[in-house]
Parts: sequence; C-alpha cells; structure tokens
Amino acid sequence: MMDAQLPLAGGKTMGLKEWIVPQEKHFFDLLEEDAKTVAEGARALLDLLRDFRDVKAKRKHVKDIEHRGDEIVHTIYEELNRSFITPIDREDIMALASDLDNVLDMIDAAANRLLLYEIERPSPAMVQLAEVIGLATSELERAVGMIRNMRQGDEVERISVEVNRLENVADDLMNNAVAALFHEKDVVHIIKSKEIIERLEEATDYCEDVANVLSDIVAKNQ
Repeated sequence: MMDAQLPLAGGKTMGLKEWIVPQEKHFFDLLEEDAKTVAEGARALLDLLRDFRDVKAKRKHVKDIEHRGDEIVHTIYEELNRSFITPIDREDIMALASDLDNVLDMIDAAANRLLLYEIERPSPAMVQLAEVIGLATSELERAVGMIRNMRQGDEVERISVEVNRLENVADDLMNNAVAALFHEKDVVHIIKSKEIIERLEEATDYCEDVANVLSDIVAKNQ
C-alpha cells in the first residue's frame, strides 16, 4: 500500500509519515525540556536547603526556573491547539505538562515560604524531602526522554514504580516530621515548618502523578 501524499507549495508532495515525524519530535522535545527544567528546579531547591545562605538570591533562582517552566508549558498548550496530529494522545500530553508544572509550582512554593517565613535553619526533614524530590525528578527526566521510543517502555515502567516508592518515602518523612513538631512549644514555628514540609511532600505527590501518566502512555502505545 502506497503512503498517502500531502500537497505542498509548487506542486510538490510529501508522505504522511514524513509530515507526522517533525510533529512528534517537536512535542517530545518540549516535554523533555519541561522535565529537565523541573529537575533543575529540584536541584536548586536542594542547594538552597543544604547550604542555607544567600536565601533571597537562591529563592530568586528557583523562581526564575519556575517562570521558564511556565513558558514551556504555555508553548505546549499553544502547539496542541495548533496541531491536528499528535504522536500520543493530546490528553496525555496535557496531563504530563500540567503535572510537571505542578511539581515545579510546589518546589517554588516551598522556596518562597523559606524566605517569607524567615526560617533561620531548615530542619533535617526538609532537607531529606528535598533529596527525595531531587531523586524523583531526576528519574522522571529520564523517563520522559524515553517515551519517544516505546521500545524502552519496560524501563519507563520501572521508573514509574520507583517514583511511587519515593512518594511513599516522602509520606513517611512528612508524617514523622509533623509528629515531632507537635512536641515543640513555639506555635508559630510549628505552623511555619508544617506548611513548608507539606509543600515539599506535595511535590512528591505530583511526581507520582507524572509517573502514573507515563505508565498510561506506555500502556496505550506499546
């Protein structure tokens, strides 16, 4: 069966597959850049918490990364509105972009509160949660880079399971940290720390959402 031909200017034609491939590459490139930006935000947050100096400048760095992530997501949505054919379901592309954006929003929210609440020193649990976020976003960056080639679907599934495990680790860290907070007497400190810890843990919830979307994409396209 001959490949369908699409008309071009000047009477030229191109095969349907040739027309689709650039569309695929474009969407996958954008998603990979989005995941890379989220992982970069996680590293910036971890640097802030591990080396708690120049907090205002480091917080601005996180915000700059978050703005860049917003721009990528906006571009993805614009491209979806303009594109008739997408390499995977457009709903999955939208979900992936949205959930990655949510991860970065929570990273930014935690960094913002560290500055606004004038935290003197982050707790060990905050650092540990940021480490979990760093591990999860690094794994997701790898997985997003694999969905353009469904032959790597088994590895994407393995990463999805690992990110779900990391979310459970974050749950335990949060629960133990919040329980320990209530043994303290400074109510204002308890409220501030609890909110930051919850934002950090929420970032791992959204990482799990990303992992679930990736797993769905593999299931649909293998």
